[in-house]
Formats: sequence, structure tokens, C-alpha cells
Amino acid sequence: MPPIPGTGLAKGLAVTLRTMTRKSVTAQYPDTLPPLPPRSRGVIGLFEENCTVCMLCARECPDWCIYIDSHKETVPPAAPGGRERSRNVLDRFAIDFSLCMYCGICIEVCPFDALFWSPEFEYAETDIHDLTHERDKLREWMWTVPEPPAVDPAAEEPKELASARKAADKAEAEAAAAAAAAGSAAGSAAAVRTTGGQSSATGGQPSATGGQPSATGGQSSATGGQPSATGGQSSATGGQSSATDRQSPAAGAHPAAGEEPQS
Repeated sequence: MPPIPGTGLAKGLAVTLRTMTRKSVTAQYPDTLPPLPPRSRGVIGLFEENCTVCMLCARECPDWCIYIDSHKETVPPAAPGGRERSRNVLDRFAIDFSLCMYCGICIEVCPFDALFWSPEFEYAETDIHDLTHERDKLREWMWTVPEPPAVDPAAEEPKELASARKAADKAEAEAAAAAAAAGSAAGSAAAVRTTGGQSSATGGQPSATGGQPSATGGQSSATGGQPSATGGQSSATGGQSSATDRQSPAAGAHPAAGEEPQS
């Protein structure tokens, strides 16, 4: 069925009539910031720790507005007998936003997630040279990068998270095994010490029992001392007899009855 002539004009007039009935609102910028979508392309932030100086972003940039300088350093071996390695060290990373056309190719091709979009857009300058942001300025923009959107529950887990979780589980299992081995060794040592202590206590009982005859012998010695005491009593009795004998001469000194004392 061919379209009715004038249908498009009628639809346009309907939109105009609906808009005429609404109250116009003026955004009070810069006092009121406009609402921006979370993935707005404002400025590029640099996460320097992830940068490996692979130069992919600089080579893929269509405007050649990324400047990177670096040098190589020799890293000593991690283990004795290992081989030395060389790595690239970042000296300069700058983006000239007066040339940038905000295509986002540099962010897409970065294999190590070192570049991110920030929704900040208020960085106008009076001098065009100030629009070249060095790595310190690019790092400050990282604080304004929003969190990534939530992953779809049905989506596959990223391989980075899977490998990190697998490594964490392996380290936890090794730590648990080491703790269990240490606990078993400590329990065995405690059992050995307990068994040795019981043997020492059992060996000490015959010594205590063997000490009883000595005590009994002591009683015999004490009993043997009683005759000495008895002998002492005899000596004392003998002493009394001697005293009686000594008194006899004195008794013989008195005259008997009917006798005259000798002159």
C-alpha cells in the first residue's frame, strides 16, 4: 500500500506540538554539571604500573599524538645460577590532546590495560602546549576513571580472574598442607616426650621401694641401741654398789656396841 501523502509532515507537526507544551529548562553550566553516560570519552588516564613500553598504542594512533621514551635495564637472576634478564623502563609517556581525536584505538589495542577512559572533560587551556599531558598528569586522571560495568552473570569468567583464582587456591592448599605437617610433627614430638616421662617415673618406683630396707635397718640400729641403754643402767647400778662400798669404811669407823674406842 503506498504511503499517504503528507504523513511525514503530520508526524513532524505532532512532535512540534508536543514540544511546545513542555516547559523549557536551561542547564546552568558550570554551576550544574550535565549528566554524562558512564562510558563518556573525556580524557585518557594512564596506569603506569601496567605499561610494558610495547609501543602498540603509539604505532596504532592515527594522529601520532602519543610520545613514549624508555631505556633498558638488566635485572639480576631471581635464583642462583639463573640468567640475567633485560626489561624496558618507562621514561616518558605523553598524549597531546590538541591532536587527539578521541577515537579510543590506543585503549583498545593496549594488551596490558594501561590506558582507560575518564569522563572528565574540563581541562581546557589558554596555551596549546599545556594540552600535552605528561605521565604524571595522566596518572592523576586515573582517580576519575569509573568502575567497570558489572559482568553479565551468564558470561564466561575472564581468563585473568580464573588464573588468579587458581593460583590463590593452590597457594592456600600448600599453606594448609604445611600447617597440617607442622601440627603432625608437633604431636609426634609431644607423644615421644610423654612416653619418655612415664618410663622415668616407672624406673623411680624401685628406688623408693628399695629405700624401705634402709629404714628397717635403721629401726634395727635403734633397737640395737636399747641394750646399750640397758647396759648403761647396769653401769649405774654398779656405780651404786661402788658408792656403798665407799660408805662401808666410813661405817666401820664407828665403835661397835660394848667396845671402847681405840685411842
